[in-house]
Amino acid sequence: MDMKLPEFLAHAIALEHEAAERYLELADMMESYRNDEVAATFRDMVRYSRLHHDSIVARARGLALPALRSWQYRWRQPPEVGGEEAFDPGLSAYAALRYARENEFRAQSFYAQVAADAEDAEVRRLAQEFALEETEHVQALDDWLARTPRPSVPWREDPQHDA
Repeated sequence: MDMKLPEFLAHAIALEHEAAERYLELADMMESYRNDEVAATFRDMVRYSRLHHDSIVARARGLALPALRSWQYRWRQPPEVGGEEAFDPGLSAYAALRYARENEFRAQSFYAQVAADAEDAEVRRLAQEFALEETEHVQALDDWLARTPRPSVPWREDPQHDA
């Protein structure tokens, strides 16, 4: 996945924007269930995604970024968006955190793949930096998961979610 700097930054901006939007939706949903602790975690993730987004936008200042259409992104869906299964009204806090962890892991993998394939040294450096940041997010979510009670029926094994 060799990209030039403007294309890479356009992808990264879109990824972080979508991540912030999805975490905001999850935070709102957890608040509606009165799961304020997990809602606060998702609000933190919103803040981190927005900070990262804004730093990438600042880094891109002065560059002509491509205006990519949905079919031009090098993913089927943004890595931090995941599927709609996280918006099930019966979603547990544990499942919501797992969902967020999977999204962060996909983002980390995306950036790591870009870094591995990049011929441009600046793209490689930035992609490695972004992958490390996503790794920190995965670790933070792993820590939350370790402190969060598991539901009696695991999310991925629940027949309602396998349909």
